[in-house]
Amino acid sequence: MTTIRVASYNTRDFLEDPFAAARVVRAIDPDVLCLQEVPRRLFSTRRVANFARLCDMSWSGHHRGSGGTTIFTSRRVDVVESRHLRLRVARLQRTRGFALARVAAPGHEPIAVASVHLSLDARERAAHARVILDTVDVGGEVVLAGDLNEGESGEAWKAFAGAMRLVSPMTPTFPAHRPRRVLDVIFASPGLTAAPHADVPIPEEDLVGGSDHRPTWVDLTLGQTRAPSSS
Repeated sequence: MTTIRVASYNTRDFLEDPFAAARVVRAIDPDVLCLQEVPRRLFSTRRVANFARLCDMSWSGHHRGSGGTTIFTSRRVDVVESRHLRLRVARLQRTRGFALARVAAPGHEPIAVASVHLSLDARERAAHARVILDTVDVGGEVVLAGDLNEGESGEAWKAFAGAMRLVSPMTPTFPAHRPRRVLDVIFASPGLTAAPHADVPIPEEDLVGGSDHRPTWVDLTLGQTRAPSSS
């Protein structure tokens, strides 16, 4: 039975301590890391690449148009495809987008993984959720992770929950110093089973120092094996 660990982490543009944030990531040791609020502007590619190295993870490269979202992977999975897509926003509003990758564990069919960071505006969140769901619905299993900027009563959350299951724990993730709100979550399609949540010992000073959000993660059991190739 094969499991992969998927994590989600809003890193607040590395305005806090990126070394602490990297220690948090290394403690979790995910196979797939969905990131939000990574730097997007001057020298951003170099800064994100440096953070990937600090995390001991791989990064596909440029993330233009992603609204500050991207995906890192461990060496335990293969990246079949990696894209960063822009979402339409009102004039003069913060750019939004999402990262989409197809990753494969050895011997298993690829799964689609999306990293999302939704708007502060409720109507925009709901509209973007519909676009994201349409985009990731390409057949096969799907994981969607990120900062929704709303709780389970929100329309975007309900849209994701209507198509997938919440698989991350309902543990508050924001603000990091005294978490009260569940903003960072992970959903998965029905063919992926979540294992019981595995706590990871992470120093409190790193959780508070790395970002204004805390990460969330889940271990998912992969059910479909890749058919052997014919000779």
